[in-house]
Amino acid sequence: MLRISYNKLWKLLIDKNMNKQDLKNATGISSASIAKLGRGDNITTDVLLKICEALDCDLEDIMETVHGNERS
Repeated sequence: MLRISYNKLWKLLIDKNMNKQDLKNATGISSASIAKLGRGDNITTDVLLKICEALDCDLEDIMETVHGNERS
């Protein structure tokens, strides 16, 4: 089974010297959305696009598909 991993997002934040609060402030997304990202839960494309816009990146820079039993 495939699932979405947001580990690329967390690595990008580290590279940009940002934390989750900085991401929240830069994008205007809710704390609940940040928590969903942290758990690897489903998130709307609107939120993902806001993140991409704020970080000046593409979707493939912040997420990837992995098999359900893999850790990425």
